[in-house]
Amino acid sequence: MSQADTLAPLINPQGARAILDPTPLVRSGRNWTAWFGPLISFAILAVVFVQIGSFDFHKLVAMLPRTPLFWLLFAVTYSLTPVCDWVIFNRLWSIPAGGLSALFRKRISNELLLGYLGDVYFYAWARRHVTMAGSPFGAVKDSAILSGVMGNIVTLAMLLFTLPLLSSLRLAMDGRALGISLTILVATSFGSILFSRKVFSLPWPERRMVAGVHLTRIVANVLLYATLWHLLLPDVALSWWFMLSTLRLVLSRLPMVPNKDVLFAGVAVFLVGRELEIAQVLAVIASLLLAAHLLVGLILGVSGLVKQRRQA
Repeated sequence: MSQADTLAPLINPQGARAILDPTPLVRSGRNWTAWFGPLISFAILAVVFVQIGSFDFHKLVAMLPRTPLFWLLFAVTYSLTPVCDWVIFNRLWSIPAGGLSALFRKRISNELLLGYLGDVYFYAWARRHVTMAGSPFGAVKDSAILSGVMGNIVTLAMLLFTLPLLSSLRLAMDGRALGISLTILVATSFGSILFSRKVFSLPWPERRMVAGVHLTRIVANVLLYATLWHLLLPDVALSWWFMLSTLRLVLSRLPMVPNKDVLFAGVAVFLVGRELEIAQVLAVIASLLLAAHLLVGLILGVSGLVKQRRQA
């Protein structure tokens, strides 16, 4: 085979798309999607039992607020990502409401097990439960890429407003690392846009819908976190919490900046003061998110294994 024959699939747009959006991963008689779901359930349960042993629930309960509004907003915040994913795939595939459980497993797998393992699980779930033309791989891939692109674009936009503030704080932020981070964000975001015909599988109207939902989720997440912090420490004006929530988004998406949590805590203390109370507020939200992951993971892990046993 000549070199031209070897490079032909890469030069041909349809050939390049076939590489990026392959047909079903396994063609043999062994359907890997049948056992991948139970394996994820076992893995989630294993992590839950390990984490529960070291989690201080009594300390968390002592710090929790008693206002119903806080719990309502926390439930909305926690459910925001799976619900937005459901909106996307309901528009693409008309998945039923029961698909929410698979999307919660997707989020918990990404958070507790390994990044993007949840996307692989959801791909396996879609292969078994959704009737569609072609492979669902392209839609899952496109949604993950567009989520990152929209997050990067929002981060770059917010950085224009927050960079003067970050510079004036004189925190331990290496200018070289910041420059590399910005280069990575720009390259990955605009590279995906420039080569969209080769990168994405979905048509433009569907990509626009997916990007719009992810943009709404990112902005809503910033607003919800600011409101939660304000409810925990109402003496601090809500506008300051909005600023901190925006800074949290910016810092979390800069790939080459180390000690992001420490850096964000330093920014929060500098802007708001009251070091002990700020540390407590951040600890409460972080602990609540982990506790929610453990509780939902336990419920979904057990229910998944019970359902699998009934179907056996």
